[in-house]
Amino acid sequence: MGTGVLPKWITKRYAILWQKYRSDEFTYEDAKSTLGGGEFLNVVLSELRRNGWLTVRLNPADSRKRIYQLKMPDNIFREINTEGDKDDIRDNS
Repeated sequence: MGTGVLPKWITKRYAILWQKYRSDEFTYEDAKSTLGGGEFLNVVLSELRRNGWLTVRLNPADSRKRIYQLKMPDNIFREINTEGDKDDIRDNS
């Protein structure tokens, strides 16, 4: 799965999470205390995951819960740039 470009409002939430957790793991409850909860948080985490900005794994102590980890911004932007270069090659073909 490639890394996608996100809407500005989700990118801002990524920046807030990154400022607090960096590459440390965090839980849904941690994210909720940082960003606020509800359906809004579910959308943010889902979009970050679907677009490759966040990794998710099951909590070994409770498989109903997830553990999240943000990808480093440098890696995200490098991947977006690389994928953009591929698109440019396809467009010029």
